[in-house]
Amino acid sequence: MAQPTVRPMRATDADRVLAIYQAGLDAGDASFETTAPDWAAFDAARLPDHRFVAVDGDDTVLGWIAVAPTSARAVYAGVVEHSVYVDPAARRRGVARLLLDTLIASTEAAGVWTIQSGVFPENTASRALHQRAGFRVIGFRERVGRHHGRWRDVVLLERRSPAVN
Repeated sequence: MAQPTVRPMRATDADRVLAIYQAGLDAGDASFETTAPDWAAFDAARLPDHRFVAVDGDDTVLGWIAVAPTSARAVYAGVVEHSVYVDPAARRRGVARLLLDTLIASTEAAGVWTIQSGVFPENTASRALHQRAGFRVIGFRERVGRHHGRWRDVVLLERRSPAVN
């Protein structure tokens, strides 16, 4: 089996990207969201220069990563929030780490100094992935939102770039 590669996300990837997103949401520990948005909403919410997909040798999308600005205020221009999702059939193949490494390089080249994310405490695989990629826990929000009728906590993670100051 060929190693996955990463390329910029295209509009033609929309169906696979949103299907992978929905699969992650259906698993229950990825997000407070329960339904993936349509492509127009997805596209409008994420920065175009920092969207990537991991693909196999046939150019089938295995996973995706993208960022959104955390604030419209100019002082936060170097702070983004990211999401990473991998097709359940492609897990444990290094796809998420490959995507995260690509995103880090892309954002650092653009002057982004902080990538942040909120992860459910139960999502131990995501927390371990982020820790290996240099993210650290900066906080814990208790009972911050309801998800499928129950309160959920969120672990706040961030990676401060050593290259951007």
